[in-house]
Amino acid sequence: MEIKSFFHPDTFTLSYLVYDANSRKALLIDSVADYDPKSSSVSFKSCEIIDDYMKEHSLQLEYLIETHAHADHLTGISYFKEKYPNAKTAISENIVDVQNVFSDLFAMDNDKTGKDFDHLMKDTEEFQVGDLKIKAIATPGHTPACMTIVINEKAAFTGDLIFAPDYGTGRCDFPAGSSKDMFNSISNKLYKLSDELDIYPGHDYMPGGRIVWEKAKLKEHKDHNVQITAKTTEDEFVNFRDKRDSGLAAPRLLLQSVQFNAWAGVSLFEEKSFLKIPLRKKM
Repeated sequence: MEIKSFFHPDTFTLSYLVYDANSRKALLIDSVADYDPKSSSVSFKSCEIIDDYMKEHSLQLEYLIETHAHADHLTGISYFKEKYPNAKTAISENIVDVQNVFSDLFAMDNDKTGKDFDHLMKDTEEFQVGDLKIKAIATPGHTPACMTIVINEKAAFTGDLIFAPDYGTGRCDFPAGSSKDMFNSISNKLYKLSDELDIYPGHDYMPGGRIVWEKAKLKEHKDHNVQITAKTTEDEFVNFRDKRDSGLAAPRLLLQSVQFNAWAGVSLFEEKSFLKIPLRKKM
């Protein structure tokens, strides 16, 4: 198993290309398009860098996996789906819950069934790409549709569930997010896996100006994660997380990202594409 990370500095996102060196079959986790909110324009330099790497290494893209519907960047899966139409887009089956939460806000006409994605992953579902044995584990909390992707029982891609040990966990204050669910996902699911598992987060915010930290052993998190160790109680975590979240500003690209990502970015290559920005009276 080979893992190549790609860091997107504008959104602090880590995308991962995972491939089997023998069959050259690959999957791409949490890709990013380059979005300029001032001009509302999308470009694909970040996607092209990954595409060039795949071509250089003669990789066959099989899956475009989203760990959840991101609220801080636009997914790049539309770019790759156009270039690699046989690659399957995949996300948690609970994306339907996210669509139900946001469809009224954005006046979406789309059928809320998750059908914009090729495959809706179920909790504990297993599938294979070449010699890569993949298991999808439902780890809600940040959103109800968060998945951790475990590959060959050696690497886990956690999205916004848990970051580097010196940064902690993702926020839980989005609609249908839950700090109690996140505690359960980490303590009773993630922390029950092998201590030697490499944890690859969906973001790294480089606290203190350090270099990007793209992976840590699960044991490091259980012993030293600044927000939740193996000894942290549910009450301790929930109280901390809820208090911290109450003081956080909304993500810069929240309104653009959620409506785009929850529906697989399907409008990007239509003749005319629009993002909806709801106007609400401040109370």
